[in-house]
Amino acid sequence: MNLEWYIARRLIGSKEHKSSISAPIIKIAIAAIALGLLMMLIALATGVGLRHKIREKVSAFNGHIQIYNYDNNSSEVSIIPVSTHQEFYPEFKITDGVRHVQAVATKAGIIRMEDTFEGFIAKGVGTDYDWSAFEEFLVGGRLPDYSDALNSEVLISRRMAERLQLGVDSLFNSFFLKEENPDRIPNQRRFQVVGIYDSGFEEFDATYIFTDIRHIQRMNNWQADQVGNFEVFLEDFEQIDEKGAEIYGRTLSNLDTQTIQNKYYQIFEWIGLFDFNIALIIGIMILVGGINMITALLVLILERTPMIGILKSLGTTNWSIRKVFLYNAAYLIGLGLLWGNLLGLGILAIQWKFRVFKFPNPEEYYMTYIPVYLDLSTVLILNAGVLVLCLLMLLIPSWIITRISPVKAIRFA
Repeated sequence: MNLEWYIARRLIGSKEHKSSISAPIIKIAIAAIALGLLMMLIALATGVGLRHKIREKVSAFNGHIQIYNYDNNSSEVSIIPVSTHQEFYPEFKITDGVRHVQAVATKAGIIRMEDTFEGFIAKGVGTDYDWSAFEEFLVGGRLPDYSDALNSEVLISRRMAERLQLGVDSLFNSFFLKEENPDRIPNQRRFQVVGIYDSGFEEFDATYIFTDIRHIQRMNNWQADQVGNFEVFLEDFEQIDEKGAEIYGRTLSNLDTQTIQNKYYQIFEWIGLFDFNIALIIGIMILVGGINMITALLVLILERTPMIGILKSLGTTNWSIRKVFLYNAAYLIGLGLLWGNLLGLGILAIQWKFRVFKFPNPEEYYMTYIPVYLDLSTVLILNAGVLVLCLLMLLIPSWIITRISPVKAIRFA
């Protein structure tokens, strides 16, 4: 039998323990642990959730890695075409860890209305385009269908639709300059709005409309097997640097690659600060909870001074007595973690399901609601970390037991 654990259980279950002077202090310590874990879970879930959502939105418009012709010179519009006869297309076989690859092309244009006009970039997509992200962004109409003959269907952003006073089924004229000879009469296309999206990313919403890639191929006098660039989606975003370098090394010498982290480095530097903020909040909460547990442990030790004296007189070692109080403290920390998990995970579940909490300034965070993301392994690691760190902090105050004299302790009783 574990003597220390047996004594600790008797102390925890005794009525004197629940009605003693230390009871309010113990309850405060438990509440501090619970509230600390609550704050840690919310900070972690919202920080990681926001980072994931921003990454998803950026990759929805660009993929994780782009493959294009060197001569494009990082232009936002497709200038020099790339052949679709590549080893990595339509199935990406040159490396593993790739979920999807799609061919696209872009061309700058102007929408001309009676009272106003708007510049845009037409993003031409085909039957291989992954629309899954835009199913969430869709706020009106439907997604375009380019599986049959060439058609005039386009997907436009809500921001652009409001500025141009367009709605679902509206028709509009657009003009595209000829890059090879800008002085010539521009190409004209008449499109029909079949869907309206709102990603929350003003930089992209104000720029892109989605159309059939065959329009851009015709205007650029390209062949059916020529596209602007390829967008690669990875299975694991955390491998983006490694896979970007690997894909660059395994593609032809006339092709270049670029990750979205490099293309939009300012955005990713900003969301990289979330990790520091999360670590700072977790550190502060663990420190606050640990200090409260130290106070509770000291009170417990002082309250049980006569018991400590009796145990010492019976030959019990200092470390054995310290373990009794550490077991007691671990139980109290466990109670705090239990309540913290129930409250924290409950609030996060409500936010995930109903999106109750909104951003007061959604344009700064590229979304209206506060996203949350948390997996089981993270929760378990966080709980274990809090428990271990708090117990390590309690080793120092438990040292006071070694300074208690058995004679004085029993006489004090």
